Amino acid sequence: MTEQVTFHLEPDERPTHWYNIVADLPTPPAPPLHPGTHQPVGPDDLTALFPPELIEQEVTGERYVEIPEAVQEVYAQYRPAPLIRARKWEEKLGTKARIYVKYEGGSPAGSHKVNTAVPQAYYNKINGINRLTTETGAGQWGTALSYACSLYDMTCEVWQVGHSFDTKPQRRTLIEVFGGKVYRSPSQDTESGRAFEEGHPGSLGIAISEAVEVAAAAPDAKYALGSVLNHVLLHQTIIGQEAVKQLEKAGETGADIVIGCAGGGSNLAGLIFPFLRENLVEGKKARLVAVEPASCPTMTRGTFAYDFGDTAGLVPLMKMYTLGHDFVPSPIHAGGLRYHGMAPLVSHVVHEGYVEPVALAQDECFAAAVEFARTQGIVAAPESSHALAQAKREVLKANEEGTEPVIVIGLSGYGLLELGAFDSYLKGNLSGDSQLSDEELATSLSTVPVIEG
Repeated sequence: MTEQVTFHLEPDERPTHWYNIVADLPTPPAPPLHPGTHQPVGPDDLTALFPPELIEQEVTGERYVEIPEAVQEVYAQYRPAPLIRARKWEEKLGTKARIYVKYEGGSPAGSHKVNTAVPQAYYNKINGINRLTTETGAGQWGTALSYACSLYDMTCEVWQVGHSFDTKPQRRTLIEVFGGKVYRSPSQDTESGRAFEEGHPGSLGIAISEAVEVAAAAPDAKYALGSVLNHVLLHQTIIGQEAVKQLEKAGETGADIVIGCAGGGSNLAGLIFPFLRENLVEGKKARLVAVEPASCPTMTRGTFAYDFGDTAGLVPLMKMYTLGHDFVPSPIHAGGLRYHGMAPLVSHVVHEGYVEPVALAQDECFAAAVEFARTQGIVAAPESSHALAQAKREVLKANEEGTEPVIVIGLSGYGLLELGAFDSYLKGNLSGDSQLSDEELATSLSTVPVIEG
């Protein structure tokens, strides 16, 4: 009899609430600060950008937040996402480790981003907002928000990082298929964009500034962020909650190692926070690993300090690992991992020692993704390939030590619109993965503001 390798949940087993890690942290994270006064941000400071429900979720200390029925109905179209035992990859690696992949590529946008795009669009819609602005790196978030806005008959305007705009036309087209309007960032349509020369490769920090500037100036518009903020990470925790239950269905008592890629932090947090809850509350010992690109080493080489989330300094200061808000990363193909900072909540748990950060070069990551595709039949997004590469390292180490760990990998999306990058890798001319020198890092960090206290 063929052994089961894909694990789902019954309808009554699906999460009905998002999980808030703040409720279980021994030490609370530092509050965001107003960019002008450097005082803690209050709800009134956020009303120009977000509806009241999202502001409440941003600051709540409640352990669980109920998922609205309307959002659950949309989730039900593509969730629960499957947990897949990577048997063929295990055989290829010659390991007794048990590898499970939490695959988010089956969503309408092909990534985990829909998990937060839908509730963000929903909450704005019920508050009478019909226009959302946002940024996107590789394009997954812009695609997801455009899809969510189409569900609620809303306008979506997307500032896409210049390098991704130029090299990922299929992703741009998919955003437009869902009804979104795409601008190349930096653009000439905003003051923030005009500060840079035309043709600049852009960064997520610049694109955020442009989207925030437009939303703040328009009474009929709000801003939507695809990562970093607490409410975004909250929405993504359905990933890890499902995975915990699915592991039980697979006959496992828990995970030994949980690995996710990390750019802004939402995919990583969504996967690992429910496992971190088990560590904190139930005394389990899962190793939680965050993998970032070596060319944008926010957690492994950045500083833990207050910094702006955008280049122009329009949004609140956040206590996070940062490379400096003026940092422009090299144009690697994992566009979703090219952000100068890390989500404050993720930064906090890394700083407290609950999560282990690792930085990998993109050639190693693409090699793992190709091997995974040839054994499991799934082409992973360049972002997700970082988690696969680290998982392979863990497997080879386990083989040497004679251990049999249960490894859970967050595969945040598919790479079917990134085949140009895979083509470059297969031809041996993958570019853009320049290492950050100590001098460049020092220059970048010099722009981090000095906050007393």
